[in-house]
Amino acid sequence: MVKIITIAPELDGAAKLIRKISDMGIIASMGHSDATYSEAEAGFNAGAKGITHIFNAMRGFNHREPGIVGFGLLNKDVFIEVIADPHHLNVNTLELIFRIKDPNKIVIISDSVKCTKITEDGTGHGVINDAGTLQGGSMSITESSRRLIKHGFDEEVVKSYITANPLMYLSRL
Repeated sequence: MVKIITIAPELDGAAKLIRKISDMGIIASMGHSDATYSEAEAGFNAGAKGITHIFNAMRGFNHREPGIVGFGLLNKDVFIEVIADPHHLNVNTLELIFRIKDPNKIVIISDSVKCTKITEDGTGHGVINDAGTLQGGSMSITESSRRLIKHGFDEEVVKSYITANPLMYLSRL
């Protein structure tokens, strides 16, 4: 059963598709996107409930056009998915996210792919294609959570990112 579909909100017909998906009881999440702040807001207003792996495969944050990242961080009602491995987001970027975003709206996800290997120190490595683009990571959600706690993030809050928050997000169907 399909629970979540990711859509780039700036594409022609995206708002109509987001409404249709939402009406079907499927969560529309915005991602793989070059959306501006206002395009992300329009996607949210059409019924999107989340941002797929914030900062990754999307327009970056800019001080003149905060884009979909800025929308995801500032909107109090949208959930954001965070890949907390060492390849997708710098630990300082994670700190920025956790300081700005309501902790009840953060969901830690994995971008681990089959062909990755975990190193002896547990950090693993990312999968990079021939063009140098990150294709996936190597940490499970549990490993990512341990990494966050090791970096000093509150253990109870981190646990909510992988337990209560995903349940809350999925129960919004």
